[in-house]
Amino acid sequence: MERLIVLDTETTGIKPSEGHRIIEIGCIEIIDRQITKNNKYHEYIQPNRNVGDSVRIHGITDKFLTKKPKFKEVVEEFLAYIKETTLIIHNAPFDLGFLNHELKLIGINERIEDKCTIIDSLELSKQQRPGTLHNLDSLCRRFKIDSSARTVHGALLDVQILAQVYLAMTGGQSTLFSNDKTINEQDNNTNNIVRINNAIGKIKIVYANKKELAAHADYFKKL
Repeated sequence: MERLIVLDTETTGIKPSEGHRIIEIGCIEIIDRQITKNNKYHEYIQPNRNVGDSVRIHGITDKFLTKKPKFKEVVEEFLAYIKETTLIIHNAPFDLGFLNHELKLIGINERIEDKCTIIDSLELSKQQRPGTLHNLDSLCRRFKIDSSARTVHGALLDVQILAQVYLAMTGGQSTLFSNDKTINEQDNNTNNIVRINNAIGKIKIVYANKKELAAHADYFKKL
């Protein structure tokens, strides 16, 4: 049984080195290329600082976070949920940087990538189609995945979308959330982040011959 966890975070800013913190973690599970609807992890987190201008990105306010748990209160459950799994993260160094920073702040020196295998779906997209756009909205358009509910960023909503994108990128359909409505720089060692150079296999390209090309051109002349 292959168990994958799609993970995303929302934060108060771009760099943990500037004091920014995680305010939301969202995870959903893929087992044998099927997205499971019930076994998910989702938590809002009190960051001990103001969200500032980042509220324009995720819509999560200071008032909303006032009575939410701190990271140290949820870390045990979170680590148990992702233990020894493969994590799919879009732009993995960003989320890993914040998660590892949060762990370090509470005295845990292990990194997430020491506990899990990491697949960076951003790197996978760059390998598949270099020179194109690779953000989540662009990938939704490419694979015809509905992202209309994504008016602001949200960790749980984004992993629901990313799970569908990842399955489309790696060549297969699954049971998706068709009836579900919306739920409201890494460390120096990057060896544990899987870049998936050969994970999908090589595609054989068959080119048309001169006769087929001529027939193709003649067909469009008649339209």
